[in-house]
Parts: sequence; C-alpha cells; structure tokens
Amino acid sequence: MTSLFHKKLRIGSRGSPLAIAQTQTALAALRALFPELNEEGAVELITLRASGDHVLGSKDERLINVGGKGLFTKELEEALLDDRIDMAVHSMKDVPTWVPDNLTIAAVLLREDPRDALITNLGVQNLDSLPKGATIGTCSLRRQAQLLNKRPDLNVVPLRGNVETRIRKLEAGQVSATILAYAGLKRLGIESRANAIIEITEMLPAVCQGIIGIQIRENDTPLATALAKLNCTKAFSVMQAERAMLEVLDGSCHTPIAGLAVHENGGLTLRGLVAHPDGKGVWEASQSADVADALSLGKNVGRALRAMVPAGILPD
Repeated sequence: MTSLFHKKLRIGSRGSPLAIAQTQTALAALRALFPELNEEGAVELITLRASGDHVLGSKDERLINVGGKGLFTKELEEALLDDRIDMAVHSMKDVPTWVPDNLTIAAVLLREDPRDALITNLGVQNLDSLPKGATIGTCSLRRQAQLLNKRPDLNVVPLRGNVETRIRKLEAGQVSATILAYAGLKRLGIESRANAIIEITEMLPAVCQGIIGIQIRENDTPLATALAKLNCTKAFSVMQAERAMLEVLDGSCHTPIAGLAVHENGGLTLRGLVAHPDGKGVWEASQSADVADALSLGKNVGRALRAMVPAGILPD
C-alpha cells in the first residue's frame, strides 16, 4: 500500500442512512484517486451513534434544548482524538463553529445543491400556496424564522428525527408539511419526494449546507497529503467564508443564522442573514471579495450583520 496509507484506513461515520450515504460518497471519491483503497481490508468503516441521534431520536425537541449541533460530531471527534478512527466524515452544517484542538477539516467534497426543499401532503407547489394556519414541522430555528417572516399565519412546530423519520411523521399526518435540505434528499436518492425546491431568495440555507467535510488529526501528515488531492478548492473557500461569518456572529443553535457564499465574476460573494426566532425581524448583509480573501470576507459580513442586529438577538 502506498506510503500515503501506511495502514488500514479507519473511517468514522454516524450510523444514520444519510450519514452512511455521505461517507460512501467520500470513500468512493478517495477510491477513485487511490485504487489501492479498493483492496480487501484496506478500509474499515466504523459507525458511531452520535448523541444527537439517540438523545433526540423520536422526541420532537429542539436541538438548542439538549446541547446544540455538537451532539452530531462529539463522538466522532472523540474517536479521532483517541486514535480509534483516522478520519471522520461530517455534514459541515452540523460541525460547530469551533472544533477541538488538534483536529482539522482537511478536505471537502464538491458542494451539492444548498437549497431547502418543501415536502407536503397538501398538494401545493410553493410556500406561498400553503393554506393559512397550516402546520409546518421543523426544528430548525433558521427555517422557522424565515418561514414566519414571510408567512406569520403558519403554525410552526418541532419535528425531529432523520430524513426518513420526518417524512413518515408527515405521512402519518402529524404535520402538513416539512422542510428538508435538498442535498440530503438527493444523496438518499429520494429527491422526487420534494414538492418544490425553495429558491435562495425565499429561504437562505444553513451555513455549509450541502458540503461534506473530512476531519482528521492535525499531525496526520500522510493522510493530509492524500486528502489535499481530494479537496474541492471552490467548496473549501465558500466553507471558509461562511464559517468565518458564523464565528464573528458567535453562531449557535440559539440564533437563526443563514449564509451562502458563491463563486461569481471571478470572485466570491457572501450573503448572510440573522433573524429573530419568531420572524419579526430579519437582517441581511452581502459583500464580495477575491477568493483568496474568503476568511476576511466572512468576518466582514459577520461584522456588518452585528452592526445592524438589535441588542439581545446575538450573543454579546
């Protein structure tokens, strides 16, 4: 086996169907670059049950009430630090703003469609057509705030579980509609379940939605060298900008924050949003910069938002 993979490659993943699908996508990309990983015994897939999966399970509780989105990365990061796995595959929108010391995001894959999707049993094709008072299930404060800002007449209630569980709850009539990441539906091969794809102008996505990231130990130079060949530089730069904005905003699950960076006109444009949870206030900022200045762009948009958002919405 090449010196880049001097031993069996142990890949850590959450056990949900979507997490496994994302991990298999990352593994397929690695195997395409390094055929030796197709050899028997070259790779071990290790699934870990994340706190977020069993704490929230069938309980429709908001993430902010039980520990935040770090519940989806904690066990994988601990396994990395304990040398039980060599790399962890994450949905980057689930990765907290600050990662543990000695760990790093070494590579990201090409970004999937970052938009949200509407799934409903009401037979409508867009948010505007939802009937007054319709019950929409989501535990995302970001989605709740933007929904209520546009449609304060809607009844937004918590709805948790993995993608399949939320769709089953919808089909059982617990809610009339739900909103899910279109990227997740595509990776599971069930994008046809979407009644409509919600345009960015209607609902700005979560920071890093649609980006798969690979986390390793900082001192694992051979693996970092290999992953540098896999890394999508365009997706990495938008991740840097969006996460830098989130860092300035001290973003957590307690505040509705959205952001999307795109490559255009040879540079990078970042649009960010902060909202009041009940949708009564939405503040947006957008700036452009050179791709090489992705981190500075994110920080500048974050500062611009902080300057316009009233006290009490963001952490001090």
